[in-house]
Amino acid sequence: MSFRPERLAEAIKKEISELLRDELKDPRIGFVSITAVEVSKDLRYADIYASVLGEPAEQKASIKALTGAQGFIRNELGRRIRLRYTPELTFKLDQSIDRGTKLIKLMEDVRGKGDISDE
Repeated sequence: MSFRPERLAEAIKKEISELLRDELKDPRIGFVSITAVEVSKDLRYADIYASVLGEPAEQKASIKALTGAQGFIRNELGRRIRLRYTPELTFKLDQSIDRGTKLIKLMEDVRGKGDISDE
């Protein structure tokens, strides 16, 4: 079965999410959500973007723990998804949710200050 990069990215995202939920029991891995996966055109490399809830130190520890478990995760992916070559995985911290939350808070602060000055 041949996979296009987009279909493989979705399959990897689903499988890694299940692995994080069911199999990885490392206490350093906090509340992690896989937000996106980008696969190279030759299907050899995959960048996995993970959003981690918590302080920056906890986020870095979680990404470091995921990088440490990279071999196990890659091996499990190879067993679950039938490919000629299992992609080399790279975990990256996705801070877009955190930035969005900060932006919403700033907008609410501005809106709140605007209401006070209108009275």
